[in-house]
Formats: sequence, structure tokens, C-alpha cells
Amino acid sequence: MQTQQLTEARSIGAILIDAGKLSAMDAEKILREQKLHSLRFGDAAIKLGLLNHDDIQFALANQFDYPYLPHGDQSISGEVIAAFSPDSPVVEQLRALRTQLMLRWFDTELQRKTLAIVSPENGEGRSYVAANLAVVFSQLGERTLLIDADLRQPRQHQLFKITNSAGLSSVLTGRTSANDAAVKINKLLGLSVVPAGATPPNPQELLSRAAFSTMLKIYSESYDVIIIDTPAAKSADAQTIASRSGAAMIVASQNRTSVAEFKTLLANLQQSNVIIVGSLLNDF
Repeated sequence: MQTQQLTEARSIGAILIDAGKLSAMDAEKILREQKLHSLRFGDAAIKLGLLNHDDIQFALANQFDYPYLPHGDQSISGEVIAAFSPDSPVVEQLRALRTQLMLRWFDTELQRKTLAIVSPENGEGRSYVAANLAVVFSQLGERTLLIDADLRQPRQHQLFKITNSAGLSSVLTGRTSANDAAVKINKLLGLSVVPAGATPPNPQELLSRAAFSTMLKIYSESYDVIIIDTPAAKSADAQTIASRSGAAMIVASQNRTSVAEFKTLLANLQQSNVIIVGSLLNDF
């Protein structure tokens, strides 16, 4: 039993040392305190004042292949809350939404892998929802791809702090291969992001090309879940993207989205034979 505890302690200690939250010398102090008082590694570290509860939870999450980032990490925007705060009420709601989507839509055997996130207007939380959903799916162990198909006002490259020099627009024009456009988010297991790329003068025409469907077919061979962020539905882009995706979830913002605009979007998608998986009233 003692050997098992020490093995676990070394593993947690190594994770925290690699994350820059613990020095090798401090790890030795914790191991001595653990052995002297028969404590768990985390309890010994907290007793010595060398680590806090969040540090231990961070290490345990990584140990069990459920990685998230420590607070203060600057590699990803704080808006991607699922990457930082797995115990928060908002992330609990996102995981509940993930469960509903797994039950109602995503099915690898039936090749139901792609979902467009749409909403009537700007500022209703599409990009926020898409980014955080992608993170919670990746935390479930699903090979997850997030595509920023908003070629007018893209945000995913800002949220994940990746370059936007090559992305969807360059794939659709044949200047970049689909696989080269996908950027792996190394700190989040199983998550990749395709940024929008350079803003084109003709987004509607680009998104209507057969290359978009070809690209999705290529990605479906490598990923279990494909989440697509879209522009506001006041442009025709969102309807085109949803049609290519086959399914959509509509996001509405509390006290912001008008009922008339929501109904119009719903009707337009249904006329395009898009499966409406559900809707989300965003009050995050």
C-alpha cells in the first residue's frame, strides 16, 4: 500500500513540476512529510503550504486524462471556461448539454459527427458556446475538431490564441490542405481547431463550394466530433454551413434574441432540411 502511495505521489509531483507549479526540492519536502505523517501527497503539500487545492485538482485531472489548465495560464482565453474550471456551475451545464447532444445526435457508427452552432444575430454567444462545447467533448475522450466558419468576424483564433494566417478560407481556395489547417491544442487532450483564416471578399461563394463538403468528409475520417462556429444568420452563410453539416443547434441570448428572428431562423433551417438537434438559451 505504501509503495502504491509513493508511486502516485511521484506521478502527481512530476505533473506539477512539469507545469511549473512545484520545484524538485519542494517535491522532496512533500515526500518526506508524506512518509513521516502517513499523508497523501496532496494533503502533505497543502499542510506545508507549498500547494493549494486547485493545484492538486489540476494534477489529478491530468493523471486521469482529464486535463484542464491552471488558473492564470495565458495560453488560452479565460472565456474558454471549460478549460480552466471543471467544477463551475457553467461547465456542469455544458457537460449536461454534451450528454444531451450525445444522446440526440452524435453517433460515430451512423456517421453523425458534425454540428453547426447558429444564432440569429451577433453577440448571442455562438463562439463562446462552440469553443466550450468543443473542450468538454475533448475532455470526454472524443477526438474533437472545432471549425471557425465565421469568415466575416472570426473569434476562435482569439479564444485559443493560435495563428489565423492559414485556415478555412485557404482550405476552400485550395491553398492549404485540410489536415494542415487543423491546429492541435496541445494542452487540451484530443482537441484541434481550424481557424477561419484570411478574411475573403466572397465568404458566401467560398462556403457554397463543393470543397466545404469534401473537407468535412476528410475530417470525419480523423475526428469523432466536429463543432462548427458560424456567422450570424442575418447573412446566408450560416444556413449554407448548417446545410452542409446536416444538423444545427440554435443559440439564443436571454433578453437579446427576438422571438421573431428565432422563428425565422428555425423555419429557414427546416426548409433546408437541416436537422434541428435542439436550442440553447444562453445566459452564461
